[in-house]
Formats: sequence, structure tokens, C-alpha cells
Amino acid sequence: MTNSTNTEATAPEPVEHTAIAVVGAGFGGIGLAVKLREAGFEDLLVLERADDLGGTWRANTYPGCACDVPSQLYSYSFAPNPDWSRTYGQQAEILDYLHRVAADHDVVRHIRFGAEVLDARWDEQRSLWRLETARGPLTADVLISAAGIFAEAKYPQLPGLDRFEGKAFHSLHWDHDHDLTGERVAVIGTGASAVQFVPEIQPLVSKLLLVQRSAPWIVPRMDRRTLPLERLLLRRLPLAQKAIRGGWYAAIEGFGLISLVDKRFRHPYEALGHLQLRRQVRDPLLRKTLTPDYVIGCKRAIFSDAYLPALDQPNVEVVTSGVAEVRAHSIVLSDGTEHAVDTIVFGTGFTSIPTAYARYVGRDGRSIADLYHEQPQSYLGAAVAGFPNFFCTLGPFGAAGNQSAIYMIESQITYIVDALKVVRDSGFARIELRPAVQDEFLAEMDRRSADTVWLTGGCQSYYTTADGRNAGLYPNWSFEYRRRTRRFDADSYEMSH
Repeated sequence: MTNSTNTEATAPEPVEHTAIAVVGAGFGGIGLAVKLREAGFEDLLVLERADDLGGTWRANTYPGCACDVPSQLYSYSFAPNPDWSRTYGQQAEILDYLHRVAADHDVVRHIRFGAEVLDARWDEQRSLWRLETARGPLTADVLISAAGIFAEAKYPQLPGLDRFEGKAFHSLHWDHDHDLTGERVAVIGTGASAVQFVPEIQPLVSKLLLVQRSAPWIVPRMDRRTLPLERLLLRRLPLAQKAIRGGWYAAIEGFGLISLVDKRFRHPYEALGHLQLRRQVRDPLLRKTLTPDYVIGCKRAIFSDAYLPALDQPNVEVVTSGVAEVRAHSIVLSDGTEHAVDTIVFGTGFTSIPTAYARYVGRDGRSIADLYHEQPQSYLGAAVAGFPNFFCTLGPFGAAGNQSAIYMIESQITYIVDALKVVRDSGFARIELRPAVQDEFLAEMDRRSADTVWLTGGCQSYYTTADGRNAGLYPNWSFEYRRRTRRFDADSYEMSH
């Protein structure tokens, strides 16, 4: 009796397929799922790398975490919430809101948690996207990136940090098990997150050393609790809520006067910042240290009523020399002074290019990140030449410096859903942005950016690239952007069956 082997080829396992794959279950991904379902698209998957939805509002849990846009505006227009407890939503409340919207619109069943996209490549032969995820491979006719732009922590390169024997963490990865009570804490960075958590930890610590590269503009926040009567009225009078939303929209849009019209409009805003500083900081030397040396709006202005008073306390020291070295139990500044510290907290913001951008590989083998390193590029922040059947939210030139991100995201959702309806109703299988359209758009962005405060205001920020170009803010009014995205402009694309 002889052994025999089966020489028949084993058939490959079938790969799961979906018509639409959306990456990310934050405001962009949830909003897309809601509007896609309303338009009749049921074959869709939202791929979320975490085990819960919420995006940045799930990830950021540092003390004092809250939005810097009023809640009535930082919410979906199609899902108004009359019950915000404060003028500005706090992290837990915003996360609850997102959960409620997802449940009310039955989109949770479309979300696949723990499914980080590890690789996504366009298959030219079959005109589809091939994705590798943490939960297995799949293919998709259309890929939409709703990956957040504040998703990965940015750390400074500090010599000796690996030898530090205390605790060190970023605000994005706050260690809630670590008690700061009575500790000597160094906070590196003075961005929006630091401005929120510094007042929360200052009363707890024995010493707080704030390492400031440049002073942020701080203007009054005027946050307050909403009254039960207010909430009742907003529930009974939806038009009143729309009016409030419109008022906040106009107020925030007004910041665009500085960059989009004339820098002389900065004077009232800067006067407000100087008044806040004089009113809240008694020490004239500290006031000088905390006075910005650039035009307001050049980098993100921050709304806070608690940050400056926290710095004017006996247990706080603000230094402007950079960190030269980290030692086992201290940090050494570039001026040679050494400060003993038990914990280092990084408030240094986020990477400018989401990790996901490096994983989206288009028709010619280059990734979105490759293109971004050459020059931030897209069309309306929603499509990219060389990437067929691909759309995104808050892509380059799809965010505004003077408006709620949710307003811009909703504009992009409208545009994307309209595009997919045109493709579906016309029977097309492939759609790709014409390169000439993107080139013309980018030239327009360069022209309009040239005299903006972001480029000429005398500061460095994530608003600009290393070579001094606009890093991706839309250099025009947000209502003009909404006009451009209200309907899909099919002539800007090549479409085929």
C-alpha cells in the first residue's frame, strides 16, 4: 500500500466585500454613516481601530477636556441637542452625544470595532480597494477616510528622556492611575490641551513648571452652566436653538476678518486678550512672559477663563528656555538651570499627518502621506487626484481656521454623498478627480493664502508647513466653502463603467 497526496489546488478563502468602507467612527464617520443610510446606501462598513466610537472625544480624557467651540455649533445640524449642560461641551458629554446620535440613527450595526486599517491599496485591474485590517482582509468599491487629524500624539525629541525615572505621559494618553498630588510636575507645551488641564492639576501639585515655547493668545471663554428653563425653552422652541446656533456661527466666522480681509481687524481681539491678561495676572514680569509676540490668529487662539489665574499662583513657574536634557529626576533647560521633577506631562499637540494617510496607496503606488510631504494637496479637502473611488473628510484645505470643524465636515459629507448618488444612479464603477482640477484648486489656495495671518503673522504653528506654506486651512469664508460643496461637480471627475 502506497501513500498518496492530494494535488488539487486548495481554493482561496473568499474575501469579504463591502460597497463602501469608511475609516474612523468619530464625528466624520458617524455623520457619513447617517447620511449614507438616508441616501439608501446600506452596504457600508465603518472601520474603527478602537473598541468604542467617538474619535478624539473617546481618546482624550485628560482633566478639564472640553471643546473650544460652543456646543450649539459643535454638533450636527441634523441632530440638535437642547440639553447641553454648559455653553461649551465637556468630553464626556460630547461622547454621550455621539453615542446617542449613532444609536438614534441605527448606525452602530455598521461599525466594526478593533478593525484598524493596516493597508489600503487601489486595485487598478478590478477597480476596487484592497484593505488589510486588524480583523482580516476585505475589499471595497469606495474608500472614505474619516480618520481624525488629532489622532496621534506628538512628542518632542528630548535628550535623555529614556533615562527619566519618574512618570512621563502625553495629554492624549493621560495616566489616570497616577496621582499628581504633592508632586513636582513639568508641563511641556502650552497648546489648547495644556490650557485646559493646567488649571485642573495646579491646585494638586507641590510645584508646576510650565515650559513655554511661545505664549498663546488667551481670550475670555465665558463658559457657564445652562439653566433648566433654557433647556426647556430650546426643547419647546427649535427655532430658538437654530437662532442661537446661527449667532455663534456668525461670531466665530467673524474671526476670519483678521486673515481674510485686513489684519487691522486684529486690534479689538488683541485688546480683549491684553485686557484678560492684565485682569487675571498681577505680576508684571509674568504678564510680560505671557504676552504673545505675534498677531492673533497666526496660530490657534484659545478661549479660557482659568488658565492665566492658574499660572499666577505661588507653586507655578513659567519658563521660556527649551529643554536641553532630561535626567533621572530632573530636566535641564537650555539656559543651564536644572529643575527637579517627578512627572513630565506633554501638552505638545498632535502629529500633522494622520497615520492612516501613509496606509492609503493610490493608483501610482504613492500614499496620501507621500503626497502630503511634497505639498498638502487635495480638492476641497474631500478628494485626491490619483486616488480613484476615494473621498475624505477634513483633508488638506478642508478645515477652516475660523469655524467649527463640524460645519466643515457636514459640508464634505453633503458633497461625498451627492457624488456617490451620481455614481450609483449613472451606473458608473469608477470615479477619479481630474489632476488639472486639483492643480487649479491648489494654485487658488496658494494665491489666497499668501497674505493670510497664518503665513505673515510672525509665528510658527501647525497651520504652516516647514517651508512656510499653508498646511491645509481653507483660506476663504466657510459659507463660501459650503456653497462650493453643496452639489457634486461631476465635470471635475472622470467616470467610467
